[in-house]
Amino acid sequence: MTTGAPAVRSEATSVTTAGPEMRGRLDIHPTVLRKIIEHTADQVPGTLRGARRVAGIGVGTTGASARISAGGGAPAVVDVRLELALGYPCDVRAVVAAVRTRVEEQLWRLAGHRLRTLAVTVTGLRGLPAPPRLG
Repeated sequence: MTTGAPAVRSEATSVTTAGPEMRGRLDIHPTVLRKIIEHTADQVPGTLRGARRVAGIGVGTTGASARISAGGGAPAVVDVRLELALGYPCDVRAVVAAVRTRVEEQLWRLAGHRLRTLAVTVTGLRGLPAPPRLG
């Protein structure tokens, strides 16, 4: 009885690895870089996400907001203006330093881009929400 399995080649196939200049290039859209930065900033302890409202109706949450300018070079550099809200009370300088460090690390790890400048604007200090009332 025969099976419909394909014949297996016993020849070793030779795979040549092309140099970096022959493999092409990777372009990462600035929107992707912006989202990496915003998501990373939102993950730092001390930063807050707030309620997003349109005409008084809650439509989700909003967090850090970034504007970026991506430059060329090898590695590519990024200039960032970041707006975020922080929890009150907090050490503003320490939280901003943590945001700067984390954004720099993640931008390099995920996209291979180097953070050249990061200007942070703290848009507000908000207290934590009150605990729910019991009884």
